[in-house]
Amino acid sequence: MGLLTGSFSADRRRGEKEKEVEDGFSRAEIGAGDDAAGSLLGGKKLIIGLPKKTGFTQFVDVQLNTTNVNQIVKVSGYSIDVFHAAITYLESLRYNISFEFRAFVDEDGNSAGNYDELVYQVFEGKYDAVVGDVSILAYRSNYVDFTLPYAPSDVKMLVKVRHDPRLNMWVFVRPFSWDLWLSITIFSVFIGAIITLMERTVKEDSACKNSPYKKQLSGVSILWLPVEQAVLPEREALVKNCSRFVLVMWLILAFMLMQSYTASLSSILTINQLQPRYVSEHDVIIDPNINVGYHRYSFVEGLLVDRLRIDRSRVKNYPDIKEYREALDKGSRKGGVDAIFDHISHIKIFLKQYGSNYAMVETRHRIDGFAFAFPMGSNLTAYFSRAILNVRESEEMDKIEQKYFGRNHEDYEGQGLSTSSSPDDASSSLTTYSFAGLFMAIGILSLLALTVSESHIWQKPVMLANSYSRRLLISWNFARTSPLEGGSAARRNVDGEGLTTRESNQNIGLEVENI
Repeated sequence: MGLLTGSFSADRRRGEKEKEVEDGFSRAEIGAGDDAAGSLLGGKKLIIGLPKKTGFTQFVDVQLNTTNVNQIVKVSGYSIDVFHAAITYLESLRYNISFEFRAFVDEDGNSAGNYDELVYQVFEGKYDAVVGDVSILAYRSNYVDFTLPYAPSDVKMLVKVRHDPRLNMWVFVRPFSWDLWLSITIFSVFIGAIITLMERTVKEDSACKNSPYKKQLSGVSILWLPVEQAVLPEREALVKNCSRFVLVMWLILAFMLMQSYTASLSSILTINQLQPRYVSEHDVIIDPNINVGYHRYSFVEGLLVDRLRIDRSRVKNYPDIKEYREALDKGSRKGGVDAIFDHISHIKIFLKQYGSNYAMVETRHRIDGFAFAFPMGSNLTAYFSRAILNVRESEEMDKIEQKYFGRNHEDYEGQGLSTSSSPDDASSSLTTYSFAGLFMAIGILSLLALTVSESHIWQKPVMLANSYSRRLLISWNFARTSPLEGGSAARRNVDGEGLTTRESNQNIGLEVENI
């Protein structure tokens, strides 16, 4: 059988239909008798075609008799259980459905063709339906009818991950951007200068003997103090309450910076170091030195060769996930592949088993999912579609999925990396803007603490201003005494009230000197 990747000619379909009429058998007659309760088939038995798979047997696993390949010993799998659940639902509506499974194999017990050829057997009348991980495709709908999908299935790309080349001996500086490192250094010097300035006037008394900052400002003390207190904070090292307040503010900032640094570095050393080698399918398509793979017997070959225009010499097929892994590990240079295109369901199964060094990358190819195939015009399609809807909305579907894929079947891509963006988007460093509000708040509070602690610095000009204002006020009062009232009387009045103007000025001078 040849590879079928498109629709069949109208003449061939017309000839097949004429042959069916001559033989007295019509595809639509498979669903005859559905008006009678208890039968959808009019006493006929459904012949169900099954794919013979060597890989991804979680969907369909057919075991044949070793002596008679036409005899099936056991059938299991996700698709089979969904089909049985649909049959059970129809039987609950009092419909009796008789069916028989037949594997699509050759004389040696191997698969007789790809999925296109299997589905076409329904059109030719060999099978009354096909059950399996059969994708709903437009060209297949030209000769069969599909039920509603029982499982979603898009085409994704599977690639190996690469370690981030930027992870070198200087990786420890990457959590923070250069401007944040500079801001931390400047702010550290700022805090050290404030604390050292406030502690410089500590006296040599019993209450202050524990302070190591009983000396003048120095570059070493300014730079070393914040670092020392952030690593080994000592409350007794500082005497003034304002200094301790500034130290607490600095420790809060240092704690938040250290926590953010740890989280960012952990992310860089774990998740962000594993980036897909190719972040889009375009990178793979345009490079003639890259080989690509797909699941054997899948329609993806036609997608790669016909739609994406990839040279057939670059396209390779593999039957199971074990060979997927071997091919990806070899790479194109050693005869393997650098990317594999397959159903998302197949890739999730792969990632569940080998997800640590592989990634799933988004593509632009969409399909409707997996479904069962019936002859065109068969009313069984509608019945099974309704059955699938009811099964999917029931707890039975959850049990089936957990049985074959585990509890977290929707999150298999979490084992790898599902991405369509560049690696730089996920590993950006923290910037000064991320902590700008914290820097401003702590800086303002530190300056207020400095203002309170060093009150004697600004009290002197305040007292000077008060003294000079008093002097000006006395001079102004003296100038208001008019000669008409008598100089001596005025002088006596002034003396009677207190000091003379000259004496007042002398006292003001003494006050200024004392300041």
